[in-house]
Amino acid sequence: MKQLSKVCTYYRSQSVVFLKTKEEFGGFSNMAGGFTLQVNGLHILTSEALYQACRFPHMPEVQRLIIEQASPMAAKMKGKPYRYDSRPDWEQVRVEIMRWCLRVKLAQNWEKFSKLFLATEGRVIVEESRKGDFWGAKPIDDQIFVGRNVLGQLLMELREEVRNADPITLQRVEPLAIPNFLLNGQPIKLVVAEDREKEPIKSSIVAVPSTKPGVVVIQASLFDSQSWIDPEVPESVKGKKKKK
Repeated sequence: MKQLSKVCTYYRSQSVVFLKTKEEFGGFSNMAGGFTLQVNGLHILTSEALYQACRFPHMPEVQRLIIEQASPMAAKMKGKPYRYDSRPDWEQVRVEIMRWCLRVKLAQNWEKFSKLFLATEGRVIVEESRKGDFWGAKPIDDQIFVGRNVLGQLLMELREEVRNADPITLQRVEPLAIPNFLLNGQPIKLVVAEDREKEPIKSSIVAVPSTKPGVVVIQASLFDSQSWIDPEVPESVKGKKKKK
């Protein structure tokens, strides 16, 4: 941990720098979509949501509130009012939890995420941060960044494993050996790549007619409280109306 927390200087010309999720290496961000997860049977949209949920093992209702959000930023913000109720050892375990979240992201998105690691061609990985300098590094100018860049260092650790380890072993992630490592009131179990293909808990899809003609709201959240507009719903469903 001491080595990870060391403040360093990074140069854009020698690094892979990511900030926005739509950039070439934006998939390294915990905010990046397209890397869905499934832990303890729960469908989780991003590694950010999983990480934030791990703050509150003793508050499953807050974990559910975080996980059910449609966007990673919303997931982060939903947990913010409860920050003072984070697990008491959060500062001591948060890096280990982040490391675990990244391993889960890799295990269940192997093809996509491993290719991103290999595309860096061994360059330093840096998260550009506009605020803190713990997880990332702050720009001094357009070419120089200074910070601890802990997320970048964890990603580089994982890249070495992608290069050298058996892919089969990286597609199985053991739970952390820390107290109260819980999700939704249950001890977190072994995570394997195949879990993502299984039917998530409470994953039924319900088509609910909208007040707008020809528009259907699809309700398919893990906890039956998330909805979004689906323009590809069959016409047979779009035509249905709620009974009064």
